[in-house]
Amino acid sequence: MPEIQNVAVFCGSRAGQAPAARAAAQALGRGIAQAGMRLIYGGGRIGLMGALADSALAAGGSVVGVIPEFLRAWEVAHDGVSHMLVTDSMHSRKLRIFEMADAFVSLPGGLGTLDETFEILTWRQLKLHDKPILVCNIDGSAAPLVAIVEAAISGGFARPDTRQLFECIDGIEATLERLRTLHTVPAETSARL
Repeated sequence: MPEIQNVAVFCGSRAGQAPAARAAAQALGRGIAQAGMRLIYGGGRIGLMGALADSALAAGGSVVGVIPEFLRAWEVAHDGVSHMLVTDSMHSRKLRIFEMADAFVSLPGGLGTLDETFEILTWRQLKLHDKPILVCNIDGSAAPLVAIVEAAISGGFARPDTRQLFECIDGIEATLERLRTLHTVPAETSARL
């Protein structure tokens, strides 16, 4: 099967308080570019999103941004990416990112990052896709997300095999190494999304 070529990254539109988060976004962007993979992300020029895209571009990578029109109008769109897709809604943004991606990586972020990560996890749980989902743990950043999943399992709202929907990986180097070992899965229809 073919290797991963297109990596969607979910991350904060804010930089956060921990310098490690920005450094992680920069290292991931650079590493994706150096591996010859294409970065697909939310299209922003600020926060971790901007750091991720800037680093991938500086390393000679191909970067596709996907942003809703209303956010572009707020002037947060990155004007230096290789290609910018403008959508009519947040949902169509997530759908376009999903359609283009071979794999997903979740970095630290806020409600939007959690929303994107949980939606792609839910779609996988519903067997709408089987694309790899990697949650990159930066200094404990993945603990709250994992705790929510564990709480749903212990409360009887999710099955124990929910843990297999994603991989929690410590640090950028291990995440990049895992991306290099993954393969694409047959395309699924997005008609039910």
